[in-house]
Amino acid sequence: MATLAQTIHAPRSEAVSNVARLDPETAWAAFMRRDRAWDGRVIGAVKTTGIYCKPSCPARRPKRENVQFFASGEEARAAGFRPCLRCKPDEVGRDREAVAQAVKLIEAAEEAPTLDEVAAAVGYAPHHFQRLFKRDLGVSPAEYSRALRMLRAQSALKENDRVTDAIYDAGYSGPSGFYSDAKERLGMTPSAWRDGGRGETIRWTTFDSPLGTMLIASTSKGICRLTFDDSEASLARHFPNATIVQDDGGMRELVEGALAAIEHPNAAPELPIDVAGTAFQEKVWRELRKIPLGETRSYAEIAAAIGQPTAVRAVGTANGDNHVAVLIPCHRVIRSDGTLGGYAGGLDRKRHLLAVEGHLSASPELPLVD
Repeated sequence: MATLAQTIHAPRSEAVSNVARLDPETAWAAFMRRDRAWDGRVIGAVKTTGIYCKPSCPARRPKRENVQFFASGEEARAAGFRPCLRCKPDEVGRDREAVAQAVKLIEAAEEAPTLDEVAAAVGYAPHHFQRLFKRDLGVSPAEYSRALRMLRAQSALKENDRVTDAIYDAGYSGPSGFYSDAKERLGMTPSAWRDGGRGETIRWTTFDSPLGTMLIASTSKGICRLTFDDSEASLARHFPNATIVQDDGGMRELVEGALAAIEHPNAAPELPIDVAGTAFQEKVWRELRKIPLGETRSYAEIAAAIGQPTAVRAVGTANGDNHVAVLIPCHRVIRSDGTLGGYAGGLDRKRHLLAVEGHLSASPELPLVD
């Protein structure tokens, strides 16, 4: 099924063409972070030593003015540089090709192959390949297989009147595996997901915060909506067949936790979240939750981290589709030039959140842009 491969894995040729257009300062930032997600997507060559490395190379960093960037080891060698013997940058290309082959194998299989089967097919030891696969795609081969089956199931649920038919159409051998995956991935039951929340009870309330009035809503599993200046009407649009009930005090801990995430993020509790999106959206949202407190990432860096460096605009759209503000910290994503970019809650709120988290303390005059 090609759709998941397109949303979770970027073809090598696309990655190369994107790196060729990459802002050198963005590439330099990846090297300074020793970011493994950029291995195979950019090469840094040191003019004073004649050596080129991958971003995660553990060697001491040279001065910025001595570094030149290339899209591949081939380009660096053509310019007269030689590969680093410590990080062996040319091996990354082989690793990524093996991951791409594994993706094709998983997507073509009627039943999910085991890790041993996948690793043997591409010529790697299972433990080592598990690490390579997760480094490139952010998920293990088994998680990728489950995501693929759930993507197929979501399509089948929309086309079939019966959930049982959708289970087998998606490639499950029976209901138990499907419902186990669905609980983890969809939050709501499969029937409810397909049918606008039918059978689910969603409780909601509003509360005052330093960012203004906020709406919070939750299922029995976790928070499904946390938004600014919102109303019950928006819940009805998103979950037209759910039972929507105004809270009578039972959501107090969730409200207090949301306030702590805004006012005291260092001490905020881990709150349960119940959200579902496309495979691409969920991958972006997972990456957003990895951004450390007090740090930001550019849209381009998020796109590269999820394995789709050309999908910068799509990442921006997925950011805007996040319906759990603050807890999925889309406010930590800014433009490559350092300006704030957009924010569904308004740029004043974005500035406030970043200031509380400590990001703007060093540069309080970071410009606002529309």
